[in-house]
Amino acid sequence: MEPIQKSLKDMQSIDVRTVDAGTLRDIQNVSVNRDFPKEERIQSYLQQIGNPYCFRYGKYVVKLSFSDSGKTLEDCLLAYLRSKC
Repeated sequence: MEPIQKSLKDMQSIDVRTVDAGTLRDIQNVSVNRDFPKEERIQSYLQQIGNPYCFRYGKYVVKLSFSDSGKTLEDCLLAYLRSKC
């Protein structure tokens, strides 16, 4: 496995229940210049956020994950709400 892939895997595998929130960067402090080309915006974001899969929003720890199911977040939320009605 390439070093970058290993590093991304490590970032993805962080457990939000045990991570030290103080080690995570706050996304509220991230600012990306929309005038930059796409590649530069991505690079700027990654440099500022550190771990794109696990970060803070104020006092909250946020973890992102993605599914290969093809369902959107909206699809999942609608299905959840329908199951509760």
